[in-house]
Amino acid sequence: MDSALIEKAKKGDKDSFAALYEEIADDLYRVALYTLGNVHDAQDAVAETFLEAYRGLGSLRENTSFKAWMMRILSCRCKRHIGRYVRDRGTLDIEELTGLGDEGGSEEQGIARADLLTALASLSPAERQIIVLSVIEGYTMKETAAMLRSPQGTVSSKLHRALGKLRRLLAEPAVSGKGVGA
Repeated sequence: MDSALIEKAKKGDKDSFAALYEEIADDLYRVALYTLGNVHDAQDAVAETFLEAYRGLGSLRENTSFKAWMMRILSCRCKRHIGRYVRDRGTLDIEELTGLGDEGGSEEQGIARADLLTALASLSPAERQIIVLSVIEGYTMKETAAMLRSPQGTVSSKLHRALGKLRRLLAEPAVSGKGVGA
């Protein structure tokens, strides 16, 4: 991310903050969507993240940490939404997820995608968040641990267990009658 752009935004330049938004919004949305499981809550979490970031941008010490800082804010927003899930409905809307990004492809690819999304939805929100940040978004264990404000060893072991759980779920025959590897 452009450090000069961040510095301008810290001084109140709205156009610079808008440019930063454009650079990072898709990444934040993707993390929120995979973590929360539905479009509406993901959009809300990203909007809340940017609002909080705009208000608190002056507190950012290292401009090079902007993206990680934004991910930490998003993580807090997602945890709040997850708390509401548990309290209000306790389920994820996997149907919204399976309709996203469906750009065609073979029937087998569609089945594999649905199986993967179903398996992801069966993980705990914390497990999903770690998988999204480290596997899908490509953050290192150190970066992921910093974003989640957890020890690196804890995040690493949770990732290992979550990936094992995901592998077992994908190996089982899915609702479609086929596993991903079938």
